[in-house]
Amino acid sequence: MTEQLRFPAEWEGQSAVLIAWPHAETDWAQRLGEVEETYIALVAAITRFERAVICVADEDLQTYAEARLRSARIDMDQVRFVAAEYDDTWLRDSGPITLRRADGGFRLLDFRFTGWGGKFEASRDDQLVGVLHDAGLFHDAEVQSIDFALEGGAIDTDGAGTLLTTWQCLHERHPQRSRESLTTDLATWLAQDRVLWLDHGYLEGDDTDAHVDTLARFAGPDAIVFQSCDDPTDSHYAELQAMGAEIAALRQANGQPYRLFPLPWAEPILDEGRRLAASYANFLIVNGAVLMPAYGDAADAKAQAVLAEAFPDREIVPVPCRALIWQNGSLHCITMQLPAGLQAD
Repeated sequence: MTEQLRFPAEWEGQSAVLIAWPHAETDWAQRLGEVEETYIALVAAITRFERAVICVADEDLQTYAEARLRSARIDMDQVRFVAAEYDDTWLRDSGPITLRRADGGFRLLDFRFTGWGGKFEASRDDQLVGVLHDAGLFHDAEVQSIDFALEGGAIDTDGAGTLLTTWQCLHERHPQRSRESLTTDLATWLAQDRVLWLDHGYLEGDDTDAHVDTLARFAGPDAIVFQSCDDPTDSHYAELQAMGAEIAALRQANGQPYRLFPLPWAEPILDEGRRLAASYANFLIVNGAVLMPAYGDAADAKAQAVLAEAFPDREIVPVPCRALIWQNGSLHCITMQLPAGLQAD
């Protein structure tokens, strides 16, 4: 791992969580009322533990969002608005990937955001990191633009030099690249010693080409939480069983196996016959808590218990996310944590 830079783990101290408020010009237009309720619940949960920084497309949207949050009795001292145009609200993939510099400052990695391989318009989202930097949101931060398509949801780090990702996603974005060359570049850009690749795992209704943050996540340098499926009649069973076996075979940098925490499987959630990607692995870690996507399923309580075991020193806070999976993502996908010290006062 490069000595001058370090990619912090999500469980390290944070200054804020960055989100973007949905509006009628985003893909949420058809179900805006439903998804706004999720955003209000999310901001309420975040602001119990740290600040929420909310991107708004214009002054009118800020006025509206502020009124909705005040009516929900949210502590507005813990909310900051920043004006920025955006195509949609998936800030895990369009927001900054932050490295810490040895001098205490930060490097914001601004990879290309292509709308998950050109599936959707993303030109404004691709400019978001620069817009936020120019708006003065960040303290002592430099931007490094990298002409390479990579989304934040495609990677997870243990903060100590190990990166976890999926071959399907990176190969889909860069079909001409070998695994060896991708490993070298990811390790260099993200200041990692090694890259662990998963070859199995997918969710129906996922249009990210198997982002790792819907499948498997570090829960500490020696632990991995992952989405399992124990229903042999389900279409995901064989693939998620194979992924579970892959994860069990992974080793820490010291050669020891990881402690494993398989998450339960929700009953199929359909929308006009379309299976939605209801993953419990798409949780968000904040200061002192883990915000867990809840789907109104009996497995919600079981997932909460697993996360409580994986994160024994943190409160597990369910956030209703059924509205989010209509657009094929969940809680982690719409958020990006800002490490402690990054947010400018």
